[in-house]
Amino acid sequence: MLNKIGLIGGGNIGGVLAQELCRRMLAKSVALMDVKDPDLAKGKCLDIAEGTPLIGTDIELIGGKEYDVLEGSEIVINTAGVPRTKRPDGSIPTREELLATNLRITDLVAAGISKYCPEAIVVSVANPLDAIVYRLYQQLSPPKSRLVGMAGALDSSRYRYFVAQAAGVSVENVEAIVLGGHGDTMVPIRSCCRIAGMPVEKFVDAETLEGIESRTRKAGGEIVGLLGIGSAFVSPALSALDMVESIVFDKKKIIPSCALLEGEYGVNGLFVGVPTLIGRNGIEKIIEVELTEAEKEGFKRSVAAVQKTVDEVGAMG
Repeated sequence: MLNKIGLIGGGNIGGVLAQELCRRMLAKSVALMDVKDPDLAKGKCLDIAEGTPLIGTDIELIGGKEYDVLEGSEIVINTAGVPRTKRPDGSIPTREELLATNLRITDLVAAGISKYCPEAIVVSVANPLDAIVYRLYQQLSPPKSRLVGMAGALDSSRYRYFVAQAAGVSVENVEAIVLGGHGDTMVPIRSCCRIAGMPVEKFVDAETLEGIESRTRKAGGEIVGLLGIGSAFVSPALSALDMVESIVFDKKKIIPSCALLEGEYGVNGLFVGVPTLIGRNGIEKIIEVELTEAEKEGFKRSVAAVQKTVDEVGAMG
């Protein structure tokens, strides 16, 4: 158990995170801040706190509008940003279309972290994921171990679920990873997908797998289209919690994450989704996996898309 974990953004993801951090007793104190509504964070924290006698946790919950509530946080989870929401015409904005607005928000987030908890490990969930993590890196200049984006954990979980459904097996039997950017160019790695240790092709035919991989790439948009009033929030929150638990308990768990590459996979200076070993110090190791030629080409295309987004970040100043 840590002393304190901070949450930035009191929306749907922030609310699930606050509840689960409390229920799982991952820190003695959980701080939730949201700049938009002075009472939102306080209200959510009070709501959760009033239920703590029923789940038997003596966790302190602190809500507020200002970044000072984060002071002393050992981990900060950033969810701040405008979510993808279906437009009146039924179209769905891409993550990249949210870029300009969410970059302005991210600059404020970085300033708050820098002032009140500069040594914290930062787990960022806000979209467009790759660009926001890169912007945080520009503003904070942390060691690469202390800044990580939650992307691959969620994408891989979706991939695992779809495979389990097609194979008719428990989700616990499925291992899978998704690499690359957090968007339509992400790369589900079929060669690493296993069911109870056996190749996925033993259970699911190639045509079905192609459909699953396509659905995985577009899974976020599928949920936005169905909800109509926002984007996925439970599965992203649970994915971030998986990463946080690995830090808190020093699990050394291998989790696909958006990490700074410095030569790994032939990439320099970009945050890209790759398998990482996560422990008490954050990202403790980046793991390079053997890819098929098709997977290598897909990964290159995804890296190029990340580079394009980063270039847009640079152009916006």
